[in-house]
Amino acid sequence: MSAKWTNKKDEFEIVDVRTLRGNFLPMIQKKAEALEKGQGLRIIHSFEPVPLYTVLGEMGFEHETVRVSDDEYHIYFYKAAAPKAEGPQAPPLQPLGMLKFKQVDPVIADQLVKVWERIYQREDPALEQKNLYLIALGVGIGANRMRQATRELIKAYAAGATGKELDEVFSLLIWLQGSSTFVSEISTSAAFAAYQLIKKMEKQGEERGEIVAALMEKFGEQHPGVGIFAKSS
Repeated sequence: MSAKWTNKKDEFEIVDVRTLRGNFLPMIQKKAEALEKGQGLRIIHSFEPVPLYTVLGEMGFEHETVRVSDDEYHIYFYKAAAPKAEGPQAPPLQPLGMLKFKQVDPVIADQLVKVWERIYQREDPALEQKNLYLIALGVGIGANRMRQATRELIKAYAAGATGKELDEVFSLLIWLQGSSTFVSEISTSAAFAAYQLIKKMEKQGEERGEIVAALMEKFGEQHPGVGIFAKSS
């Protein structure tokens, strides 16, 4: 974070999300997109919303977090540059489900965010990011949490997993879960549909970026079987 913008913080638009229900991320993204370089937002939350750091960071924002109390955080986002066009991209399908914890207990929410950071944002991880997601994919399907499994599959592919690696994961699931479970539950899930889309587009010679974009279009937050806040029609 650059100290030269801290004297501008009082000028930032204030967005208090503590009483909001549902997915407020699109609203914040829209406001962020409308800002010019040198402008900013001040988000007030009941716990530290770590997923926002990655999402807005990819949009060119620096941030500073001020903990006012155990259940009040002020996060200042300053647009320091244009959105990143190259380099590592933020994982798709951020863990927005954590935002629901605040409705139950902000203290629990704060602690669980720290656990998530410890698992997925280690400074020197032993496991590659894609392998963490592949493990979570298998666990999600094994526990019949197909929503989670679909999200983990898409994140794994965006992080560099290949179609062949996914082949081996699903082969392992046939063995571990049984053929009848595979046919009746796994092969009819959104996770398997996303896997089929990857295989189809890879066979057609499409680039990874195009495949990830297609996955997000078909299996993004608006999909009732994938999105954390999506509602069935």
